[in-house]
Amino acid sequence: MATRVAFENSNEIGVFAALTNGYCLTGINRSENFYSVFESELAAHIPVVHATVAGCRFVGRTTVGNRRGLLVPNTATDQELAHLRNSLPDSVVVQRVEERLSALGNIVVCNDHVALVHPDVDRETEDVISDVLGVEVFRQIVGGQALVGSYCKFSNTGGMVHPRTTVEDIEELSSLLQVPLVAGTVNRGSDVLGGGLIVNDWSAFVGLDTTSTEISVIENIFRLSGNAGGGGQGQQSNIVTNMRSSLIDQLS
Repeated sequence: MATRVAFENSNEIGVFAALTNGYCLTGINRSENFYSVFESELAAHIPVVHATVAGCRFVGRTTVGNRRGLLVPNTATDQELAHLRNSLPDSVVVQRVEERLSALGNIVVCNDHVALVHPDVDRETEDVISDVLGVEVFRQIVGGQALVGSYCKFSNTGGMVHPRTTVEDIEELSSLLQVPLVAGTVNRGSDVLGGGLIVNDWSAFVGLDTTSTEISVIENIFRLSGNAGGGGQGQQSNIVTNMRSSLIDQLS
């Protein structure tokens, strides 16, 4: 199931939160509303941790991780690093990365098996991502965009890419990642998927402006609704059917 949430007045929740199968990070908010949404949905399964990076709240755009590890930029302080190591499970390796493109959430997108990275990341960063997160790393652009973390989102069960990605590119990416992909949007037509959507294998959170049609597509491709089709064509027709019924609901 996908849950709508906002950070103060912002729908770009992917900027202020990061979600994996092993933990969830949220930026420090003036009220506890944002944190409590994640806590109520996730706390029974994984730790939900308040965090900052370099004193800033946008933890979703500056970090990248999966159930094995978490990478933070070199601007993160020793105190922040210690807090993350103390708060996260012992099995999660937390490591600082010396990378000039320091908004790691914008330049890397990964699940527990594969990572796509910006074509210009350093070779050393590529090696650290592979070692700490335990993934295969591919330099890639998505829909003509080099910021793969901003314009693509995938879990171990499915993924969503920039709406202008060609069918050929979607098929190529899908075979590379070994998960079904669909082109889509969040927050009423925004193509910045990394900003408006965070997801793991059993839950997703989207910005408050996300329409019921967009949520229907998200729940189907990430197999969150429990009724997604088996693969390929069945998945696509299921998505179309749900979109149609959502549109009818909105128009009636």
